[in-house]
Amino acid sequence: MKLGTPLSPSATRVMLLGCGELGKEVAIELQRLGVEVIGVDRYADAPAMQVAHRGHVVTMTDPAALRAVIEAERPHLIVPEIEAIATDELAKIEAEGLATVIPTARAAQLTMNREGIRRLAAEELGLPTSPYAFAGSREALEAGAAAVGYPCFVKPVMSSSGKGQSYVESPADIGAAWDYALSAGRVETALVIVEGRIDFDFEITLLTVRSLGADGQIQTSFCAPVGHRQVKGDYVESWQPQAMSAAALASAQDIAGKVTAALGGRGLFGVELFVKGDQVWFSEVSPRPHDTGLVTLATQHQSEFALHARAILGLPVDVSLREPGASAVIYGGMDAVGVAYEGVAEALSEPGVDLRLFGKPQAFERRRMGVALARAADTDTARANAVAAAGKVKVVRGD
Repeated sequence: MKLGTPLSPSATRVMLLGCGELGKEVAIELQRLGVEVIGVDRYADAPAMQVAHRGHVVTMTDPAALRAVIEAERPHLIVPEIEAIATDELAKIEAEGLATVIPTARAAQLTMNREGIRRLAAEELGLPTSPYAFAGSREALEAGAAAVGYPCFVKPVMSSSGKGQSYVESPADIGAAWDYALSAGRVETALVIVEGRIDFDFEITLLTVRSLGADGQIQTSFCAPVGHRQVKGDYVESWQPQAMSAAALASAQDIAGKVTAALGGRGLFGVELFVKGDQVWFSEVSPRPHDTGLVTLATQHQSEFALHARAILGLPVDVSLREPGASAVIYGGMDAVGVAYEGVAEALSEPGVDLRLFGKPQAFERRRMGVALARAADTDTARANAVAAAGKVKVVRGD
């Protein structure tokens, strides 16, 4: 692909579907390569819109509205950043040759729905996963939970960042878990997945890149594993590299390579895995930069966002680690519009610390508003410094 000049007839146009903090970093990397960036989201002034050439507010689950903005803008590449998209319409657009969907429309369809990606991984590819069942009613959920065993996890088949997920310890918790899953899913659907709990030592994100090699063929590269800690299904800390055995790393790379090859296309994938000793289980995959991979802004020569931008444009990539580091999330802590931030200077006084404040127009109690990044000689030191820095940044009312 030739790279043109933005806002000219030669422009290389990329449309982001979803303009959160991850999309913002991708937009910045695309801008550095002279790409014309169009941001689309369900609300105005989303983070990536603030750095895109222009933006549109669109209900992306509405097929007609999605097609209308794509036909009006005529992007060369469409890059989904979230799951809540009319993926069947994306498949039609791709089939018509109107634009290329990253990594593919099929990948967007499968990964939007936990049923699709779990059946692909476990039933078609034969990858090790937790025991699971799907349920379309409370009664079916009770039966599914009994089959996989307690304790277990209940999740909507379409949700993200821990929304709608419950940890269920006994049959008495099934009713509340069912109601919560239905209320918090990305789209209206009466289908959930119930997963048995795996006794794992830690979980990782293996950032996996499918890019063009020097021979013009697709090659697969792996970043150093990212360790992370979650609370209620939402990431709160990540660090890189996560120490693990050579056998476990080889198994993780094998699993990630197989699932990303099955999804196809080019770009960066966030493959989530459980690890116990030398044993590895597949959990989930996102066909885009991963929130836990924000740590790569501090640790790698090319962050996951630079890798994604380069891979989708057919450019060479470098997945090498520069130094250990960590990230810690800064939450909103309140419901308010137009917030401000205090303690920024104090946070940046921590050794090796950097910040990303996302610029979201509205804060919520548990909304991710920023992240502290830290570099250090080892991940333990980096984690401590990142957590300390994040704790010094306070979200306050802007008025």
